[in-house]
Amino acid sequence: MNYDWKQLGRGVWRTRLPFLDVTVGLVAGTERCLLVDSGTTLAEARGIAADVSALTPHRVGHIVLTHNHFDHILGASWFRGAEIWCAPEVVTSLSAGRDELRADAIRHGADPGDVDRALAAIAVPDRQICYGDIDLGGRTVSVRHPGRGHTSHDLIVVVPGDPAVVFCGDLVEESGDPVIDADSDLAAWPATLQEVLAAGGDDGVFVPGHGAVVGAEFVRRQQRRLAAHRGS
Repeated sequence: MNYDWKQLGRGVWRTRLPFLDVTVGLVAGTERCLLVDSGTTLAEARGIAADVSALTPHRVGHIVLTHNHFDHILGASWFRGAEIWCAPEVVTSLSAGRDELRADAIRHGADPGDVDRALAAIAVPDRQICYGDIDLGGRTVSVRHPGRGHTSHDLIVVVPGDPAVVFCGDLVEESGDPVIDADSDLAAWPATLQEVLAAGGDDGVFVPGHGAVVGAEFVRRQQRRLAAHRGS
């Protein structure tokens, strides 16, 4: 295995990539798999693809890109033929915003050559699918836009079960404070996290965009910190 995958339930895993501690999720059905985010480089994506083949016999049929930041989207081109689910803002970044993606990636320490190869390979999704249910064969997962927060367009992936697993993207971060920048909506973020909590329930497993898996109480603490930051 190229990466350390933690199993969260039947046919559900997540790994933490070494670069920026980015989380990638994997959900397998009886016919196909779904990835949640794809890392920064083709080398990362190649390693992910090899691990998927070791974990499940099924191909990656769908990729959900939770938001438009480079560390979550640039590896997607490795998975040829996978249907991309993303918000319109991701499509804009992959078309008109490539210079900004490149600059941001390099500013955060990515190798310029790796970034250029990823950008050259990636295709702009020809249609925008940003919410709904995905049938993987034997199980259905839900892609939702719970509201504005880390960005204006964050998506989450909800895997029903006992407990439910919620891939939160960067609406929740564990290995550092949640990133608040020009794309964020601090006023809306606490209410958005309430929707995330409702999706998983009190016993839910919540998978941050960076860091270790957490429970509902961790999300509530982050919610309170963001509300306090908003009021300061």
